[in-house]
Amino acid sequence: MQVIGFNLTKIHGEKFPSFSKAGINNNVEFTNVEKDKVEMLKDLEAIKLSFKYNLLYGNVEKPEETKEKDKQGEIYFEGNVILSATDEEAKDFHKSWKKKEIPKSSVAPLYNFILRRCSVKAINLQEDLTLPSPYLKVPIVQAKE
Repeated sequence: MQVIGFNLTKIHGEKFPSFSKAGINNNVEFTNVEKDKVEMLKDLEAIKLSFKYNLLYGNVEKPEETKEKDKQGEIYFEGNVILSATDEEAKDFHKSWKKKEIPKSSVAPLYNFILRRCSVKAINLQEDLTLPSPYLKVPIVQAKE
């Protein structure tokens, strides 16, 4: 299975007036799997995987309990990943999705791919909104004279 396409369909960033020092929680959620048509694929099938990626600023100890009024900021993406798959891989993917799951062998690579692509855009939004970044901060080293 190989990623052959990626696109974002929704980008949202918001910093609430009540923002103070807040914890950060990120989440990737797969929302839909369907067959797609890609003319260039001859012997392979195309799978369109829809996702949501959310960076939530607020109560990170229990993010599922964070209510709308407790949010201090949010960066949110929706999009699609297009995968090429053999007939067998596609059947396995669709069979797993009937249980609202992704095949275990594909979860980590897909999470990593989505995180890599969305993190770059999230950093720009964080800077524009002056929100803290959950990503690794590289210290600036000054040369000694």
